[in-house]
Amino acid sequence: MKARLIRIAAASVVGLVIAAGIAWWQVDNASSTVQSSVPIGGPFTLTDQDGKTVTDADYRGKYLLIYFGYTYCPDVCPTELGTMARAMDLLGVQADKVQPMFISVDPERDTVAHLKDYVGLFHPNLVGLTGTPEQVKAAAKAYRVYYAKAPQEGGKPEDYLMDHSSFLYLMGPDGRFLGVYPAGTTADRVAQDLGTRIAG
Repeated sequence: MKARLIRIAAASVVGLVIAAGIAWWQVDNASSTVQSSVPIGGPFTLTDQDGKTVTDADYRGKYLLIYFGYTYCPDVCPTELGTMARAMDLLGVQADKVQPMFISVDPERDTVAHLKDYVGLFHPNLVGLTGTPEQVKAAAKAYRVYYAKAPQEGGKPEDYLMDHSSFLYLMGPDGRFLGVYPAGTTADRVAQDLGTRIAG
């Protein structure tokens, strides 16, 4: 229990550091300065829920709503994916301009078949991505995502949790980072912001 609390505290600290850097970028961007000390996003090569190899370039032309998590997550992941799905519904016809995306940080258990069943529970347009441990690590590094395996005391080796940071990342149609929605942001807020951006 003590080790678990330490990991949670560490994840929280990492999350705060990430959030601080992202917030700095947003404020700086508001003053028309495009430089950032914390670049967010970048190229990735992963496998989607249909077994197809995809890259970030395959999704150019749409806004991307990206969440990093894992299918065995007991709480925050389904909550945030539910928010994403609800926001898509609220957008109506504007949802055609948005691609919701779930990237697994648990490639060991999140197989293509398992991922397909999971994302289908939330929204028909939700894309699930996984890959080799190296591919997942590279994608997470590009988005400044923290994640770590958290074995459970007395449990089987496969019965572990994943500590991870929790943000909805918003990328523009050109692949550039636009901002993040912290965990707990309502679907109404996400849809309103996205709708305004899409409308121009």
